[in-house]
Amino acid sequence: MSASMSRWALISVTDKTGVVQLARGLAQAGYGLLSTGGTAKTLREAGLAVKDVAEHTGSPEILDGRVKTLHPKTHGGILFDRADEKHRSEAAMHGIQPIDAVVVNLYRFADEAVARGLSATDAIHHIDIGGPAMLRAAAKNWAHVAAVCDPSDYPEILAALEAGGIGSELRQRLAAKTFATVSAYDAMIAAYLAGVATETVALTKVQDLRYGENPHQAAGLFRALGAEPHGFGALRILQGKEVSYNNILDLDAASALAAEFEDPAVVIVKHTNPCGVAAKAGAALDALFASALACDAKSAFGGIVALNRRVDRKAAEAMNSLFLECVAAPDYDADALALLATKPNVRVILAPFATASGLKDLPRERSVRSVRGAWLMQEEDRGLRPRAEWQVVTKLAPSAKVLADLAFAMAVAKHVKSNAIVFAKDGATVGIGAGQMSRIDSANIAVAKARETGLSTVGSVLASDAFFPFRDTVEFAAAQGVVAIVQPGGSKRDQDSIDAANAAGIAMVFTGERHFRH
Repeated sequence: MSASMSRWALISVTDKTGVVQLARGLAQAGYGLLSTGGTAKTLREAGLAVKDVAEHTGSPEILDGRVKTLHPKTHGGILFDRADEKHRSEAAMHGIQPIDAVVVNLYRFADEAVARGLSATDAIHHIDIGGPAMLRAAAKNWAHVAAVCDPSDYPEILAALEAGGIGSELRQRLAAKTFATVSAYDAMIAAYLAGVATETVALTKVQDLRYGENPHQAAGLFRALGAEPHGFGALRILQGKEVSYNNILDLDAASALAAEFEDPAVVIVKHTNPCGVAAKAGAALDALFASALACDAKSAFGGIVALNRRVDRKAAEAMNSLFLECVAAPDYDADALALLATKPNVRVILAPFATASGLKDLPRERSVRSVRGAWLMQEEDRGLRPRAEWQVVTKLAPSAKVLADLAFAMAVAKHVKSNAIVFAKDGATVGIGAGQMSRIDSANIAVAKARETGLSTVGSVLASDAFFPFRDTVEFAAAQGVVAIVQPGGSKRDQDSIDAANAAGIAMVFTGERHFRH
């Protein structure tokens, strides 16, 4: 590399994904490569010629690396206006060479400080200063400089380089993303240091969706800028048509419920509500699918299936017997994929987050919904209160087997739109009532569904997502042969419900935790 290049690319990244390929493309396009620390080492090990920033500026890194790129030769090289004669003269006078591309992603403050709950004193070591400063400078001067902060943009940049250069339209889009990313990063740090529970989130589009809730509505899938892509922000579709807004909502509902269970589980969802669920230790997925389907085969037509285990051929054969929109699972056998491919319109999704362990590895989300003129944000309702904290409030206590069914039923009820009533037996749903204005109406619908499919509620358990305001649902459940009920408790009339359960000789358990889903 010559001592004086006509243009440079400064590369300093935390996430090394794809950086060697990008650097090689930049070098082939005539850029000299400037870098620091670990990034420089990575590029040299790949056989690329790299000049250290310290050598370029003539100033060493100081203050334990806090100051290494903050220098006039760095920021002058990024910021000077190539079209301004005065700028060009000053740059030449001070030996400033143009830096036409800045490839930087920021210290992982969310992973290192927020996730680990570091003190404010310790958290400052994970606050990036040079990175945001260089990115902001490059984004300000987007007319001449490419500001690159996201590895997902590398393929487009490489294609542009091969086609002759990074054009103005692309540089402007990269600048907009850069300012949004740095803004979100600064807001996250500000919220953390202030002890604020919420944060400002900047979004970047992952992909356009087929359509929104209806075909005339445009829609897109977005993820948070600056965060490691995960969940549907790292969506992998193995086969099938493009996904729609509704598909994503249903897939999220189905996979979140599948992840509730440590045991093998199959969940069938229609319009975000489960219409059949089965989970059992040691059970085969095809048998679980049959049990889940038996709950409401009519509603399952055109539904979404999520499984929390690797899909084998038998499970694929069972699912191919029904028209489905989507299947989501953590993995698939090759012959299962081949069989699912015989239904080319079925969207097959890779969903490692559909397992209990996979969900634990993901950050706790905040759900966001828009209302007119404002946004609502809340913490994710993840998990159930431990059974050890549940309270038996009736004379009769549930057996261990019945208690397991109660836990299963409550896990399902947590994912059913309120008012939610779930009848279950032997690790499978028998009847589900969702989204009614009164709880007794949901119970009636659940029983009607069970009767329609030929399932018996005798010996089943009932779960309710919220307390019973009256004793009518308890009396109705007893008349259907229910042996135990689980509910949060908390009504002024709780004693009425307890008395009704005692009179019917059924067990009732309070969890102390409501699970409304609006």
